[in-house]
Amino acid sequence: MTETVKSNSNNAEVTLEDIQELIQEFELYRARLVDDTINTAKKAKLSKQKTMAKLEPELAKIDATIARLRQQVAIFTGNS
Repeated sequence: MTETVKSNSNNAEVTLEDIQELIQEFELYRARLVDDTINTAKKAKLSKQKTMAKLEPELAKIDATIARLRQQVAIFTGNS
């Protein structure tokens, strides 16, 4: 059984599968962002520590988004 919730913005229905897919996409994006940034920093001979420090705010936003999506999954499935 597919559970849905209506979006307030345009009356579109969002399914549990949609949310799970978004989580996967954000996780892949996060990993790719870290890998690409570190590889580019290596080529430019920048320190990994400084590179990660600059990247951290963006990673925090991605992590917060993933956490919110996981909360939505928990609501859908009845787990808190």
